[in-house]
Amino acid sequence: MDSVTLKKLKEKFSDSIVDTHSFRGDETATVKKEKIVDICKFLRDDNELLYNFMMDITAVDYYGREPRFEVVYHLYSLKYNRRVRIKVPVPESDCTVDSIISVWIGADWFEREAYDLYGIIFKGHPNLKRILLYEGFEGHPLRKDYPVKGRQPLIGPKN
Repeated sequence: MDSVTLKKLKEKFSDSIVDTHSFRGDETATVKKEKIVDICKFLRDDNELLYNFMMDITAVDYYGREPRFEVVYHLYSLKYNRRVRIKVPVPESDCTVDSIISVWIGADWFEREAYDLYGIIFKGHPNLKRILLYEGFEGHPLRKDYPVKGRQPLIGPKN
């Protein structure tokens, strides 16, 4: 049986819901990337949902599968004590998804981290640059095809 969250998402965004999963209170919806901002606004603003806390954004690399990546959003409703996971498939050929900073400003560093480590570009992000690695770093080290024994360019102190 679907939770109120999954029911409302299916009603409002039926054409954008790829899949849903519910097990022991663990609610997950996989959605099309074109609607992520609208879906996040709906989850935040709907009076029966009120997912007002964006807990985390991460990514997964399913190397060898297409779409290769998933961006995963973990949201929490303080009022209703509910969590939901939103997954967005992202193909390697178009490794972009819209930024949700307009919905939750706290998404800033999480999106930068996913960009830095996986190479996923968050369109509309106001300052999308590396956050953990230096600017001259080549590649994205959490991609499964990242060369483990590869060497990085040396950098020195800036004068």
